Amino acid sequence: MNKIICKSLEELPQIANTIVEAHADKRLFAFKGSMGAGKTTLIKAVCADLKVKDTVNSPTFSIVNEYFTESGNSVFHFDFYRIKKVEEVMDIGYEDYLYSGNYCFMEWPELIEELLPENVVYIHIEEDLETGNRIVSY
Repeated sequence: MNKIICKSLEELPQIANTIVEAHADKRLFAFKGSMGAGKTTLIKAVCADLKVKDTVNSPTFSIVNEYFTESGNSVFHFDFYRIKKVEEVMDIGYEDYLYSGNYCFMEWPELIEELLPENVVYIHIEEDLETGNRIVSY
C-alpha cells in the first residue's frame, strides 16, 4: 500500500495525478475516511486531473452526481452516507454505473461493500490530529 502525506491543499493536484496514473487501468475508486477527512476534496482534485468541466459537489442527498469531462465522458460521484439499506442502491441501478466503464468515485463505500466488485481501488484518508496533515493510502 502506498502512502502520501498531504500537508496542504496545494499538494492535492499532484496527489490526484499520482493516484490516477498509478491506477490508469482502473475506473472504480472507493474513498474511505472519517467525516471531514477530505474525501470530497480529494475527489474534486481527481476530477480536475481528469479534466471534468462541471462543478464537483458531494451528492449527499442525490446519492449520485454525473459530471462530464472536456472530451464528453461521464464521471460518476457517489455519496452513500445516507444509505440505510443496500436495496436503496439497488433501486438507483448501481450496476449500470459501476459496470459502465466510466470513472466512479464512491464516498462511504463501507455501507454497500457487499455490492462492490473486486476491482475497486480503495483510498483511505486519515487526519493526523497533531499536525493536521492528511495521510492518503492507496
